[in-house]
Amino acid sequence: MTSIPKPKLHIAMFPYLALGHITPYINLAKELAKEGHQISFLLPKKTLGHFSAKNPYPHLLKFYPLNMPKVDGLPVGAETNSDIDITVSTNALDVAIDAMSVQVEALLYDLKPNIVFYDFALWIPNLAAKIGFKTVCYHVICASFLAMGTVPARHFPKERSLTIEELMETPKGYPSSTVVLRYQEARKLSLMVTNTFDIRLTSAMQGADAIGIRTCRELEGPMCDYIQTQFNKPVFLSGPFLPKTLHKLMETKWEEWLSKFNPKSFQELVLGFEMTGLPFFVALSKPKGANSIEEALPEGFAERVGDRGVVYGGWVEQTKILNHSSVGCFVSHCGFGSMWESLLSDTQIVLVPWLADQILNTRLLVEELEVAVEVERGEMGWVSKENLCKAIKFAMDEESEVGKVIKQNHANYKEILAGPKFMDNYVHNFIASLYGLL
Repeated sequence: MTSIPKPKLHIAMFPYLALGHITPYINLAKELAKEGHQISFLLPKKTLGHFSAKNPYPHLLKFYPLNMPKVDGLPVGAETNSDIDITVSTNALDVAIDAMSVQVEALLYDLKPNIVFYDFALWIPNLAAKIGFKTVCYHVICASFLAMGTVPARHFPKERSLTIEELMETPKGYPSSTVVLRYQEARKLSLMVTNTFDIRLTSAMQGADAIGIRTCRELEGPMCDYIQTQFNKPVFLSGPFLPKTLHKLMETKWEEWLSKFNPKSFQELVLGFEMTGLPFFVALSKPKGANSIEEALPEGFAERVGDRGVVYGGWVEQTKILNHSSVGCFVSHCGFGSMWESLLSDTQIVLVPWLADQILNTRLLVEELEVAVEVERGEMGWVSKENLCKAIKFAMDEESEVGKVIKQNHANYKEILAGPKFMDNYVHNFIASLYGLL
């Protein structure tokens, strides 16, 4: 007897308005569209234009514009967290996202999707009850952060700040003491992690029919199990959607520069690159108050390093650079996307985290998986050029025991992640889980 094919899904997506959230959502949308499912993507007009121009499935992946409301504290024309100073506050952006609920509701009434994906728009489940769709709170940050970040909001009152003792408390059943010990550091370093943030994160997850996470069981299985137990609802893992091949060539000027150096000799550094004596490529935003990257360089820096180093203030093709034969070490803040890209590369990994989720990602790679080295910090979180240089040389020293261990562990995880059908299996299982909601 021939089984009747299931009808394709119609999924709407409304991610948090940050490029680090939108981009993985777009990648997931493309994976689902490739399997024949219809995706309706909701974004502010200007931001939507950037992503809709690179749409390989226009008949299935469709974009719907939203107007950005005027909100006190939100700069004119701002649509994502890249347009604001997140070290001051993200509250204005949160207010704007909440103010878009009426527009989103009207679109969802017309679109009538089967399922809606969101992460921090905690009012989406209320619309689900009115319109009639299922919800997946899909997160693109690590399960370690989700597991730890939701604990204070559920166990402590919101009308007061948490004490260090409360932050250091290990929740019952939590699978990692090392991550817990870093959570209070994450809150000290990042204004983005506050009681309000915790409550928003928790509420969004509590209201969903299921929780989705851009991760895999091989790296964060115990954390995912913990989240499922705490929220008493299914947790679907999509896999990280890592690039399988690099079809396009790297930009010519970077290809030519990198090719001058011996294989595995290149360094991408943030601070302390000059002290290593090795070739380096630094890609970063210009410091606040400077008109350009060049203006902010130390006096005499360009003359000293000559053509052995590049400091660049624009966007670069990070994945392609990491896979170039001359690149031997990747220094990163350890955002979730960069974490996956580093694991799929052959480079040694050195980490200088700053924001809360970066700190917990670092804890996962350094202490849980033992595939990376973290730069030591001084008082008040200061990173000196000496400590950065030391960490890079430590990771690159193939004769040291630590260098050997992290290199071998990294190779083992890369073999898993790049294995045949690894990503495809996650996608297919993820889709099967979505059908189970209906």
